[in-house]
Amino acid sequence: MGDSSDEEYLGTDWVPYSERSDWKDVEPLAQDDGPNPVVSIAYSQKFREVFDYMRAVIARGEKSQRALDLTTDALRLNPANYTVWQYRRDILRELKADLNAELDYLSEVIGQNSKNYQVWHHRRVIVEMLNDPSNELELTENALVNDGDAKNYHAWQHRQWAIRSFKLYDDELNFVDRLICEDQRNNSAWNQRFFVIKHLGFTPDLIQRELSYTMNRIRIIKNNESAWNYLVGVMRQGDSGKARLNSYPEVVAFVEELYQAGNRSPYLLAFLIDLYQEQALQLKAGDGDQLARKVYGLCEDMASKHDVIRRKYWQYVANHLKNQLSKVQKEEQ
Repeated sequence: MGDSSDEEYLGTDWVPYSERSDWKDVEPLAQDDGPNPVVSIAYSQKFREVFDYMRAVIARGEKSQRALDLTTDALRLNPANYTVWQYRRDILRELKADLNAELDYLSEVIGQNSKNYQVWHHRRVIVEMLNDPSNELELTENALVNDGDAKNYHAWQHRQWAIRSFKLYDDELNFVDRLICEDQRNNSAWNQRFFVIKHLGFTPDLIQRELSYTMNRIRIIKNNESAWNYLVGVMRQGDSGKARLNSYPEVVAFVEELYQAGNRSPYLLAFLIDLYQEQALQLKAGDGDQLARKVYGLCEDMASKHDVIRRKYWQYVANHLKNQLSKVQKEEQ
């Protein structure tokens, strides 16, 4: 940590612990890097002093208000220090502290460190201790929307935990739909939609609704990997998770219409390859030759034009289908 960072977090009027009368009884404990450290980190004087006192407090097992205040200083300097977070929780339990005040503190810390796992984990523990998730959806919405990072993994993870643990599903689809409308390529929002739909249960009516929703999104942006992945994911959930892509004729008609209209999105072509493979392997030997030729042609297009970086994969897909069809033919003879 540099001095400028320390000044920002602790302020220029910060008083060293070694000069505080109420800390005279504590002997700071320096970090032991051994006699010959390979790399000595150039900690600032403030950083070194705060953590020397932090180590001393932990070593003596002190759980007091001043120790809690010390963890606040330590976490301002290094909010990713899991040992300090754990000790802070121990102090909070010992003091029977106001956990709502702790949530207010965490909201401030998360506002400055929204991608810090330790902060979010601490928040989860405090919410569990309170058994009160009433602020969590708003908190995560602020992190995802107001802070301009709609793909913040930690915020999404915390949101899913809160929703799942406290049954907060009721309005989540509306929230997700709003994010998808704002950015249809937001894979995190599509993933959240699947999370909610999975909880609701993949009934035939729900699957049909989601397929229509997704096809409408694809009509707007045809080269949207997130929407195509969601479409396939939902289709696979039909028939107790055993559904094939050709189980939904309206989707088959939709993708073939896009292809006939000249669209060559690699996600569309990949869908057609999977679709025709499945259909070809469902037929008797020889009956699927026309479908197989479609697969070989599409794989060639992918390898040479639309997804060249994965050309070996598409060559493998074509060869694998040839081998499977050959195996089927031998078994039927």
